[in-house]
Amino acid sequence: MMIDKTDHVATCIAPLRRGETVELMLSGRKRKKIKAKQSIPFAHKICVKAMKKGDQCLKYGLSIGSATKEIKVGDYIHVHNIESNRGRGDLENN
Repeated sequence: MMIDKTDHVATCIAPLRRGETVELMLSGRKRKKIKAKQSIPFAHKICVKAMKKGDQCLKYGLSIGSATKEIKVGDYIHVHNIESNRGRGDLENN
């Protein structure tokens, strides 16, 4: 599911296996097909627009963080390649 046409990521509404192809929809129209480069869990993000290290990552048309390395279309987006604008909840209270 892609929220805004400017987004770099889409949220997976089902788990994806590596090599599986998904079709992005925006406003009920078919947009484009993307092949997952890694397995991606349900509700996690897939890259739909390539990013260079330091680029802002957009979701909802707003920045949610920045790329910590080059990210290609189809890559799994998570804490290993995006630094969140809001911090890392998985590291809190450690």
